[in-house]
Amino acid sequence: MTVQGNITKKDIVEEIASRTGLTQVDTKVIIESFLDAIAKSLTEGKNIEIRGFGRFKLRMREARTARNPRTGEKVNVDAQIRPIFEPSRELKKLFNSLPPDSIILDKIEGEEE
Repeated sequence: MTVQGNITKKDIVEEIASRTGLTQVDTKVIIESFLDAIAKSLTEGKNIEIRGFGRFKLRMREARTARNPRTGEKVNVDAQIRPIFEPSRELKKLFNSLPPDSIILDKIEGEEE
């Protein structure tokens, strides 16, 4: 599979500004405020649900013993709180309705080339 370039916040700002007629400066303020609101809500322990798109929430990952792949040495990993994104049914349905070669995906972790 071929790796496709990432879309940056700047790309999103340009796209939304061109669609709405807002300036890029105003659009950037809106996008940054939106992202700040999501981050603030998560740090307060709140989940964020955007109907038709998905849900951002926190998940506790327990402490565990892992293995360093280079040395084989056992390593203790502390418990962590991880933000995760769960796509909505509608978003999953959109992806699954596309032809398989219409999206270029990054290599999935652990997948052989």
